Amino acid sequence: MTDRIPADTVEVHPGTDALVAAAAARFVEIVVAAQAARGSASVVLTGGGTGIGLLEQVRRSPGAIDWSKLDVFWGDERFVPAGDAERNELQAREALLDHVPVDPARVYPVAASDGEYPDPVEAAAEYSATVHAYLAEHGSFDLHLLGMGGEGHINSLFPDTDAVREAHELVVAVSNSPKPPPVRVTLTLPAVRRSRHVVLVVGGAGKAEAVAAAIGGAEPTDIPSAGARGQESTTWILDKEAAADLG
Repeated sequence: MTDRIPADTVEVHPGTDALVAAAAARFVEIVVAAQAARGSASVVLTGGGTGIGLLEQVRRSPGAIDWSKLDVFWGDERFVPAGDAERNELQAREALLDHVPVDPARVYPVAASDGEYPDPVEAAAEYSATVHAYLAEHGSFDLHLLGMGGEGHINSLFPDTDAVREAHELVVAVSNSPKPPPVRVTLTLPAVRRSRHVVLVVGGAGKAEAVAAAIGGAEPTDIPSAGARGQESTTWILDKEAAADLG
């Protein structure tokens, strides 16, 4: 008997504001439900304009989230100095984390290039140990948020790369990202699949072809977002332009 793969849920919204609002509401819903069921919750954050926009929306409308019982991870990070505006961590702190009473000990950023682990491979190994320790205790992440690039990349998993083909490691270093900056640390598809709920938030006409391919069952090596599967749910939250090729 094979494991059941949850079917995709696809939501289509009229524009960016509605897209971000829906994603933020899903964030709150999953976190509150997890805290009610298990006493705490974990989220894996994404960067990008939409990903940061939804964090700002969550800050404005947090519902019943207990911030002291939330564990925070990142799906990927640009391997740059700690104060660099490119860092997903810095953007997430400015949008949300610096404004809510999270427990600092439960926020797990990827090491910066000017920190204790100046080698990206060592930084990836350190983050992998953190992720493994968390999952050994809790089993799964509750929510993994993902944006998507026009070619279908998620986190820093780009088409036809070693990182997207990784079948065992949960965290790897990327030294030649086709999108700058070239050096990154990323969670892999096996790590994404250790999440109860995966939510992909995608907007824009330039992503419509990749959205349709991913939902249609493309190979993850060609369209990495096709490999993003949650254990309990996989939800695509799209605007009309991104959904244009779905038919």
